[in-house]
Amino acid sequence: MQVGILIKIVLPLALFIIMLGMGFSLTTEDFKRILKQPRAVMVGVFCQMLLLPIIAYLVIVAFNPPPVLGVGLMILSFCPGGTTSNMISYLAKADLALSVTLTAIVSILTPLTIPFLTKLTFISLMGNEQAFELPIISTMLKLFAITVLPVGIGMLVNKKFPNFAQSTETPIKFLSLAFLFIVIAGIAKQNWANLPDFFRQIGPAALVLNVTTMILGFLIAKKFKLSHKQGMTIGIEVGIQNGTTALLVTGTILANAQLSIAPSIYSLLMFATGGLFAVVMNIMPAAKELKTRVA
Repeated sequence: MQVGILIKIVLPLALFIIMLGMGFSLTTEDFKRILKQPRAVMVGVFCQMLLLPIIAYLVIVAFNPPPVLGVGLMILSFCPGGTTSNMISYLAKADLALSVTLTAIVSILTPLTIPFLTKLTFISLMGNEQAFELPIISTMLKLFAITVLPVGIGMLVNKKFPNFAQSTETPIKFLSLAFLFIVIAGIAKQNWANLPDFFRQIGPAALVLNVTTMILGFLIAKKFKLSHKQGMTIGIEVGIQNGTTALLVTGTILANAQLSIAPSIYSLLMFATGGLFAVVMNIMPAAKELKTRVA
């Protein structure tokens, strides 16, 4: 399959299905959790929507990658969470309910914030908001149609046909991971000759951003006296990004292959670092208990 067809046609359809699957796992209780656990939800949303882009910008300024790669990494920072973070939270035995709630909230917010923040990024890093064509309103509508609408449909299906929704939720999550890797492989193939240079230019910045945001997310959660599991969840939610949505913006809406490089590299790195973060977080309570016993 040609990369152009994969990104322009298959990617939006696949993301629609992925978000539909997310809706299958959501109920109104997930949104009521905002009132039941306001502190945890507010800290998580703050870290995802504000802290993450700020750290991303500081990392880009520090590493000074080529502007097109820096913009790509910034766009990724505007797309937090997603089904991947839910899956890692589940495997890490974190607070899955909090993870799902945060993903649901940011999935509604990001179609409104991505176009504006991307425009600001063009001005700041490229010195020209017209560097790429990004109509604000039409971009919002596209993102809403591909991300928010299917979540709503999925929630309705879950309410009317819960058995069907529950039986298809997990397969869709695994398919979303498989599709993300397929898209990344297509982008890598298209840019194969320059791939080593791209890794050298943006790889270190992506790694630092990923590790820093996970650690800061956890530390801020603990500062607000959240539980260890809640802190681990917020760390995962801040460090694990929605690579599929980022690639939709860079590859489908902006139609620029080089903008897709940074989200692709980050997406590959975050699986390894996310897994390591989960292992460390699960070891910490046992190590603390052992230290207490010895003392």
